[in-house]
Amino acid sequence: MSSEYLLTLAIHAVPGAKRTQAAGTHADALRVRISAPPVDGKANQALTAWLAETFDVPKRNVTLLAGTSARQKRFALHFADADALAAAQTRLAELRGEN
Repeated sequence: MSSEYLLTLAIHAVPGAKRTQAAGTHADALRVRISAPPVDGKANQALTAWLAETFDVPKRNVTLLAGTSARQKRFALHFADADALAAAQTRLAELRGEN
């Protein structure tokens, strides 16, 4: 995958919530409540699926870079073009409450 249209996200994961959703920020990270439990990678899978849906990319374009078993995670999202990346950056600002 090309890294030309790449968005790197810091995520603070909160597993065991009623539903998966963004919940503001935690330090510099986007806080995401996850409905899946933190066992057998289920929370990471749920978070990957939520990121793919939220940022309108295939799951294969979402990569967990760091934090497999931690609350603090880093993900890379790969986009097809500059317009898709710009839309994702706008969506991220909305989720962070910056707009």
